[in-house]
Amino acid sequence: MISLTDTQRIGAGLMGFGVFFLLFGVLLYFDRVLLAFGNILFVSGLPFITGLQNTFRFFFQRQKMKGSSFFLAGILLVLLRWPVIGMLCESYGFFLLFKSSLPLVAEFLSKIPVLGLIFTFPGLSMVLKKFSERGSLV
Repeated sequence: MISLTDTQRIGAGLMGFGVFFLLFGVLLYFDRVLLAFGNILFVSGLPFITGLQNTFRFFFQRQKMKGSSFFLAGILLVLLRWPVIGMLCESYGFFLLFKSSLPLVAEFLSKIPVLGLIFTFPGLSMVLKKFSERGSLV
């Protein structure tokens, strides 16, 4: 089992509640308050887990500036009461930030018993094999 410090546990709780409020806000037809609260909790929990310096290093790398700007602009748009456009910007930024690790996530999900069956569909398995050879999705 992974050993977490007290601050990392607080960060995991903040991020967990943030994801919960984000999903609940989307389910309630992009409720602005829930989405804004979820964004604030998620972004405030991230430095508790990885540390403030590592968080800044991750978001402000030269090759990740486009993804970071879309992600942070999406959070700002949600806070300024444009929830649908903000969530689209956040999703695109999240994709750009983590596109290099998506083949690893797909490989991990294919090992899960029930989800692994989905990854064996002919079209999806060919696309995933192609992306895993390239190393990233874009």
